[in-house]
Amino acid sequence: MKKAFSGIIFLTGMISLGLVSCQKGNLLSNPNSASSSTTVPVSLLLNRITNEMYYGGGVIDGVAGNQNEGPWDQVMRWNQFFVSNYPYYWGNNQYTWTNTATQYPMLKYVNLMITQAQDQYGSTPNAYAALAKFFTAYSFIWYTQRVGDIPMTQAGNPALYPTPKYDSQAVVYQNCLALLDTANTLMGNLVSLNGANAVVDATGDIFGLTYLQWQKVINTYKLRVLVSLSRRAQDNPQLNIPGQFAKIFNNPSTYPIMTGNSDNLAYHYLESPSRNNYPLFPNYTPYVGYEDMCSTFLSLVAGNNDPRTFIAATPAPAQIADNVPYTSFAAYVGADIGLGYSQLTVNTTGGMYSYNNYLRYYGTASGPNTNGSTCEPYIVIGYPELCFNIAEAANLGWISGTSGSSWYTNGILADMSWLGLSDGATVTVGLPVFQPVNYSNVLGTVTVNVTNFMNQAQIQYAGDNAAGLNQILTQKYIAFWQNSGWEAYYNWRRTGVPTFSQGGTGIGTPNLQIPLRWQYPTSEQTSNAANWTASVQAQFGGTDATTATMWLTK
Repeated sequence: MKKAFSGIIFLTGMISLGLVSCQKGNLLSNPNSASSSTTVPVSLLLNRITNEMYYGGGVIDGVAGNQNEGPWDQVMRWNQFFVSNYPYYWGNNQYTWTNTATQYPMLKYVNLMITQAQDQYGSTPNAYAALAKFFTAYSFIWYTQRVGDIPMTQAGNPALYPTPKYDSQAVVYQNCLALLDTANTLMGNLVSLNGANAVVDATGDIFGLTYLQWQKVINTYKLRVLVSLSRRAQDNPQLNIPGQFAKIFNNPSTYPIMTGNSDNLAYHYLESPSRNNYPLFPNYTPYVGYEDMCSTFLSLVAGNNDPRTFIAATPAPAQIADNVPYTSFAAYVGADIGLGYSQLTVNTTGGMYSYNNYLRYYGTASGPNTNGSTCEPYIVIGYPELCFNIAEAANLGWISGTSGSSWYTNGILADMSWLGLSDGATVTVGLPVFQPVNYSNVLGTVTVNVTNFMNQAQIQYAGDNAAGLNQILTQKYIAFWQNSGWEAYYNWRRTGVPTFSQGGTGIGTPNLQIPLRWQYPTSEQTSNAANWTASVQAQFGGTDATTATMWLTK
């Protein structure tokens, strides 16, 4: 942390020190290096920041403290969407994480963006001030929800470097919620000035959003944050969590939120296989057989006759060998992530488990094929989740005049639509064939019936009660399939829904339980020892343990 903020202080206004002043013998100054006086297009800095939202935290203490947060990365295994049965090729299932990274690399570029925007735009209203508030809040929340208390109010102050005091997690959230409110106001002013359809930055914003869409993202994200604080909703009046949620929901003209999938903050992959291609294409094509579907996810969809089964998974080979039709949900079987590798290998070799859908996820550089002509980007913050967050707030009594029912239904249908599923749509089903040329044995097609799925008694909303809340949380988890980074895990940590598998040897931790947090970066222990020690003592009784429970989730 302290290293990151020293970078903010000393790198503000420059991209790199490079070799600007280096000239010795025949060595000349590097003409490509930027100095503190160099004008850098703000679009380049915005592009770097928005890209950081997709990739997640960076490197801390010289080692990778985090995993990429995109589809089929390690985070999606820890979300219990899929299981590696061969770690040499598909990574480790074990929850043996330790020290975290931070999102302070994003903050470094936020400060650079602010400086360059001031130099280039002066007093002319522009989007970068609003986006800077949003990204700042996003960065601090990203970090605090991993560890607990963090320096915020003193962080980055050169007079206090390198020993800023820690703020309580409650104060961090209070400050971040205020930043998001300011971001909404600033962006709303720009919408009024430029019009709702004006694009923020045609060259730097990789998400391609308008001023109004960015304003919707800011408020949609704030609702996510408020729901994540549900355990603290009644005992922290200074945060006024239900009241803040209701204020946004009841005032759409002042606080616009997403109204459909077209507003999703979504990362688009490129057609060219050499740049920003979908993570599975083409390098992982030969290794589809080393990845099983996880029973946590697959049992929820297959067990409820959910057509999303067919887009996520193949039928288990042993089920097909036993003449179970590929159209039957009984043919789709997931692996328990708590099993050890030896048992997973035996079971997989015996054809017990479903694989992920090769036909959908391995075929193109631009992402999953949804209906033969369009591809599915990766959601960072999306409309389906928003619907479930509103449904949860209604269920909990935070907002009046609406029931969780309609928003619960909207969330399911929005996710179905995003995945290309509707009544009458067809999905091709195949089994992977582990040969260099032909990787899929097509079995046939399945015709989707979303209406029949929605009309099932177990899917119909049970009401604004505990059973209804469980349905909301379950369907939100399903809608997080291969998107939204850590949100599936965070929602499980907060609510216990759905039931994650733990207790087996495959979990890998000493108590075979899933960790509840990360440890602080080791640099905090060495350079900010007194404040780190005091904070860990106040929060966790002196032990910086991954099993400790932070204020957010107590």
